[in-house]
Order: sequence, then C-alpha cells, then structure tokens
Amino acid sequence: MSGAAPAGGNTVKERADLALNNDFLRKAVRFTTERLRTGKEKAAEDHGNWDEWRERGRQIRLHTIAHLDYYLNLFANNARANGVHVHFAETAAEAVRISLDIAKHVEARSVVKSKSMVTEELHLNTALESIGVEAIETDLGEYIIQLAGETPSHIIIPAIHKNRYQIAELLSVDAGETLAPDTQILAGFVRRKLREKFLEADIGMTGCNFAIAETGSMVLFENEGNARMVTTVPKTQITLMGMERIIPSFADLEVMATLLPRSATGQKLTVYMSGISGPRRSADADGPEEMHIIIVDNGRSLQLGDPEFQELLNCIRCGACLNACPVYRHIGGHAYGGTYSGPIGAVLTPALKKNVAEWDDIANASSLCGACYEACPVKIPLHEMLVYLRRRKLEAGRGDKLEALGMKGFAKVMRSSKRFKAVLKLGQLGQKLVVRDGGISLKVGPLKGWNTYRVAPSLAGQSFREKWPTMEQEIRNGLKEMDPALKSRMEAIVRDRENGGGGKGGHGHHG
Repeated sequence: MSGAAPAGGNTVKERADLALNNDFLRKAVRFTTERLRTGKEKAAEDHGNWDEWRERGRQIRLHTIAHLDYYLNLFANNARANGVHVHFAETAAEAVRISLDIAKHVEARSVVKSKSMVTEELHLNTALESIGVEAIETDLGEYIIQLAGETPSHIIIPAIHKNRYQIAELLSVDAGETLAPDTQILAGFVRRKLREKFLEADIGMTGCNFAIAETGSMVLFENEGNARMVTTVPKTQITLMGMERIIPSFADLEVMATLLPRSATGQKLTVYMSGISGPRRSADADGPEEMHIIIVDNGRSLQLGDPEFQELLNCIRCGACLNACPVYRHIGGHAYGGTYSGPIGAVLTPALKKNVAEWDDIANASSLCGACYEACPVKIPLHEMLVYLRRRKLEAGRGDKLEALGMKGFAKVMRSSKRFKAVLKLGQLGQKLVVRDGGISLKVGPLKGWNTYRVAPSLAGQSFREKWPTMEQEIRNGLKEMDPALKSRMEAIVRDRENGGGGKGGHGHHG
C-alpha cells in the first residue's frame, strides 16, 4: 500500500469533507450500494438458513487460517506438481520484483489484467510501466478508472462513483470519436478494443478468489468473461494471491460459492467461475504455456496469533460491509486513502501497516453500528476491531489530547451527582448564548465537525432529575384515585415480578 494519500487531503476528515460536498458522488454511491445491499438481503432470504451458512463459512475460514502454514505448503506442493511455478513474497517490493523478473524473462511488451485488489495493493501497473510494459485492465470498471487515472472506489465495483455520462466522456477520448452515453454502445466499444489487447498480450495477470489446497487449483469469480480471456490467450500467466486466500477443498468451495456472489451482488452464482490447475496440457485447446503463482504476505502474517485481529484474514473480499456501512455510503471509497475502503479498509490498511500513525485516523471513520458484522458472510467482527485500533492508538500515545482531556473531565463529573447537577445547570444557563430555534448551530470548537452537516440538540430547560419529584407525586396521586381492584392487581403483578414468580398475576394471557 502506498503511504501517500490521494489528492484532495491528507486526512480522512479532509477527504470526507470533499466527498460530502460532491452531491453527484454521494448520490451515485448511495444508489448503487443500496441496490447491492437490498439485492444481497433478497438473495439471502431466498436462500434460507443464511446464518447457518454464514457460520459454516466462518468455521471454514477459522480452521484454514489456524492451520495456514499447513494448507499453504499443501497448495504449493500440489500446484508445483501441476506444473506451476510457485513463488512466496514476504513484502510488496519482493512481489513486484518477482513479477517484473518474469516479464523481463519472457520479453513482455504488454500485460492484460483481470480484476485484482492485490495488484492494486502492490501498485503493479506503475511498476510494469516503469520497465516499458503496457498494463491493460480488462474488467470494465477497472478499465474506466484506469483511463481516469484513479484507483478503485469499491472492492467489487471500482467505478461506482461515476455515471454513464462521465464514462462516455472518458471512452470518447479513448475512441477518438463521440460515443453516446448508452451502456450497450459503451460496453461494445470496450469489448472490441480489448479483444485486440487480448490477442497481442504476452502475459495474462489475475488475482485469486480462492486457492484449493487439496488440488493446487486457483478459482476465479467474474461476470464479464474477461478473466477467461486473460487466462487462456496469452502464453504466460501470473496470478497474484494474498496468502490467506486458501481453502482446504472443493467441498469448501461450495460454501464459498454460495456466500460470495450473494453477499457481493445478490447473485445466486457469478456468470463465470473458473478453476485453473496449471498451464496448458498437450491435449488442451488453449491456455498458457507457462504459469506462475505469487503468494503475497505484505503484512498479513502480522495478524496470525493476534487474538484481536487474526479473524481479519477470514475476509473473502465480497464488499458487503461497504454496502452496509452508513459512512461509506456517504463518502465513497477514495476518502479512506488506501487501496481498501469501507469497514474492511479501515481495519485492514492500518493492520497491514503495523498500525502506523499515518493511518490512525481511518479507524475513526465509522459509527460502530455493527452493520458491517451483520452483512459479513463469514462474521468478521469489524466493529470490534475498529475499537481495538482506537485503543491501540491511545496506548501508543497518539490520541487526541483535547479529546483525552474532555473524557477525563467527563469521568470526573459523572462520579459525583453534585458535580453532574452543577455542570448541567451551568450548561442550561450558558447555552442561551448559542441556542437558535431549539438547536446549537455554532461551528467553532468541539462542535465544528458535528455542526458542519447537522445541528446539535440543546439541553432541555428542565432535566429529568428536576422533573422527577413532581412526576413522582403525580403518580402517587394517581394511585390514590385508582379503582381499588385494579390497584390491588397491579400491586400483585409488581410483587410477583420482584419475587421472580410465575403466578397468574404476572403472566396471564387473558385480559
């Protein structure tokens, strides 16, 4: 991952501020994530027993990560037996070096790529171009943002933040003619152009959804067919996979093939699911003559054995947490500043980087509502991990000093009812200087961030504690005037509940 934040701001707050003032981006992201989220919910409901399948998926991932060394070795040995060159890369720099060495060895001039977040993580396109190798993204969304000179805004839908009119402008420049903002026309142009690129390419480069340890196979999920072209036409194939993408067997793939498409896009199955077990055999009609798999660590092993973050490696990159997150739906992906966005990015980015101070702020880009956990097909507790990151930030002495001082003051006030009452009274008096129309719209000091987009509520003129004596007396007066039979029954219900009994007074079902 690059340490440099994208243009527009050095902190998540600055980048989010730009996004919040971009009405089109907010509408585009909200529209698409809402469609994906409701599609996922419908697919899960139609499937039935969804939580049972989530638990099955979680158990598969927990087991695999707990025995990752065994399954990685088994996969590597079986892949090599299939004729694959297997490489292990501890760092991003090492993974890039291996990729470039292969490109130089085959004297490659161009590489066609199917969608891969790992290659985005490694900034591999830039590295290939530095040695004179053209890198072409063949996923439609990735191709669009490559033309725009941008990074993906979403794990599954990279160009989620653009509409067809913006896309038409980009593709018209690429085509050298004006293309109508019609999706069929635009997709048709890209399809024709990429066909030429597939036929010319020396290397096909892919990511990996799942690697099957028992057979040494790798599996790709896609909807456009471009990954099949990437893995069959060029003479050399390079697959880059995160070291955690292993599952033990094809039987486990059945569970993942049920969970991933439904969670990502609401589909029962992706249009294409390809299993690849090595380079072209003599009887095969197509396929690469040489195949390489580069297994990338790049900080992943730092999570192994960590009781708070090991489950982070369970992620199957479906993007469901992004679609469910109220923060992502407002600010989009680029505001997070790294390769991975949304709740998974807010945890994964600092985790892969040893939680360096540079990424401290993105753990705060969350409401901690838990929607990400509810959406996750393998039950990763991302909301809890965000709290852990915030705690580690404070333990490292990188917390906000003003916030820390405020929390100490809050704790001191709350330990004394007299202090609490006095502060409340001061607040009620002091707020009269800033309250307008029942709210505080002041945009200075601690309230600035909140009041930029909303109004802080004012304190009530009379607190509940102040109201209670009068309310209590009214209740007592009401009991005196109550019908004796009803009063007797209510008292019996209260006694029964206090004694923990199951008498008919407390549990009767007939009025």
